[in-house]
This record gives sequence, C-alpha cells and structure tokens, in this order.
Amino acid sequence: MPKFVIEREVPGAGNLTDAQLREISQKSVSVLKELGPEIQWLHSYVTGDKVYCVYLAPDEAIIQEHAKRVGLPANRVCAVRRLIDASAAE
Repeated sequence: MPKFVIEREVPGAGNLTDAQLREISQKSVSVLKELGPEIQWLHSYVTGDKVYCVYLAPDEAIIQEHAKRVGLPANRVCAVRRLIDASAAE
C-alpha cells in the first residue's frame, strides 16, 4: 500500500496539551474506522506550527476525505517514493 506524508499547518501545534492531542487523535481514529481498513495512520511529528503525519492509503483522495471529516487541514500530501536512513551510507 502506498505511503504518504501529510503536512498540516496547525498554528500553535507544538503548544497543544496532551489532552488536546489525545482528543484530536481519538477523532482521527474514529474517522479512520468509518473509512475502513484501506487507510492507516502510522505516526505523526508535531512541530511548532505544523504536524507531519505518515499514512498508508491507496490514494490522496481518501487522505483528503479523512482530513475533511476530522476537521484538520491537509495542506500538502506527498507520496513517499523511497525510504532511506543512515544505513544507506554504508
């Protein structure tokens, strides 16, 4: 299944409390269950004003639908072409 990185512009994201992040995560997971098993959330990185999420999905359309239902932006959706890490330098 294709992997995507989603960039979400969320002003103040880095200042959200654990409770706020848990609430957003719970809503996201609830919508994922509605959409079915073809879309999966792997993890997210929270920075100052952005959240970067990594998803498995068949296409960008279902990612945009998920974002719409959750009420979060999906400002940029990029398909991952390859994965590299430090071992690639060896």
